[in-house]
Amino acid sequence: MLLKGKIAVVYGAGGAIGGAVARAFASEGAKVFLTGHNRAPVEAAAKDIVWAGGVAEAEAVDALDEQAVERHLQSVVEKAGRIDISFNAVGVAHAAMLGVPLAKMEIGQFSLPIVAYTTSYFLTARAAARHMIPNKAGVIMTVTALPARIGTPLNGGYGPAQAAKEALTRDLSYELAPQGIRVVSLRPHGIPETSTMRNLFELKAEASGMNWDQFQAYLAGTTHPRRVMALDEVANMAAFMASDRASGMTGTTVNLTMGALGE
Repeated sequence: MLLKGKIAVVYGAGGAIGGAVARAFASEGAKVFLTGHNRAPVEAAAKDIVWAGGVAEAEAVDALDEQAVERHLQSVVEKAGRIDISFNAVGVAHAAMLGVPLAKMEIGQFSLPIVAYTTSYFLTARAAARHMIPNKAGVIMTVTALPARIGTPLNGGYGPAQAAKEALTRDLSYELAPQGIRVVSLRPHGIPETSTMRNLFELKAEASGMNWDQFQAYLAGTTHPRRVMALDEVANMAAFMASDRASGMTGTTVNLTMGALGE
């Protein structure tokens, strides 16, 4: 088991990616503390883990609330003794920031994802680092997306937000790696199982005349294996990158775009 005995906190565990990562961590032996803005989906995800024989606890935590993040992580450390893995999969409602040309977009609409995504990642990473530094060990991770590296239409500030998270990953690693803490991002391709891709389809693809099957075929056609990415592929890579077997990986973003992006 790759993560046997590890203590992991997953932010955004009520979402598709966060929930899948939490399950993968638990299946590899970690005790997982699941958090999310809404309690119900986080508790449901934790119950699934426990039902499958894993160890998990759920708590409602707003990852944009500095004090809430600090209080929750302190409670985790008091219960478990430490934190080994911090994984940020926090998402932002896309309806408010997609589908509008940049030339017609209001500044608040543009800056919303940049502020939300970067603030959440910073707060959760900072809180984890403060507890990891005394132990000289730990892994801090997040999820980004393809628009961090390529131009995309009608995405507002979403692409700049993901690029900023990747830059923050590098900066965090530069400061923390000498103290034994690795920092890594995962950059998957579009995953139809997530609400993000459903929202994207509803805002863009329907207007172009594509149905859901055609939209998935379009996503598949942008990859080398000509198929869409599965949640489990991202979750399994997250578990590996969080493990000691990936000890040489830090300050980087793992390219999971299946060839859609060359580097």
